[in-house]
Amino acid sequence: MDDANDEVIGMICVQKEDLDKRMILVVSEKGFGKKTPIDEYRTTNRGGKGVKTISITEKTGNLVGILTVSDEEDLMITCKSGITIRTGVDSIREAGRATQGVKLIRLEDDDAIAAVTQMAKEEEEENLLNEEGADVAGEISTETNEPDAEQNQPDDAAPLAEDAGE
Repeated sequence: MDDANDEVIGMICVQKEDLDKRMILVVSEKGFGKKTPIDEYRTTNRGGKGVKTISITEKTGNLVGILTVSDEEDLMITCKSGITIRTGVDSIREAGRATQGVKLIRLEDDDAIAAVTQMAKEEEEENLLNEEGADVAGEISTETNEPDAEQNQPDDAAPLAEDAGE
């Protein structure tokens, strides 16, 4: 590491059979990211200083995540403010190893990326139909499974404070 502020943010292990199927995806704290073919990275050995993977600038912020991904997966991005988005890895542009990448998410000035993870691609939601043929995929139940307050009181419950004075 060349700078006192440099730190390891992640490590990936790649199998030889994955070289043509998977890519390296990196995400910066200000919402920039990119995917790069694995073969653009050299193999490092013990004691190596690593391989530069993104140009860090004030515009991009520091690197927060590194993953191996395929275009058949989705990316989940979580911000410090609690906002979470899910996007297809196939929608992220491929870029060279030492570039700054593209904007993956627009952030407020005081927000930053907290975490990233890949997951299986979300299948297209099927429309579920009830017996009458109405669309029920988006219905929300308003029923609760909470018991009545009277049922929840034990038989020997202490009287309320206002009842105690009578």
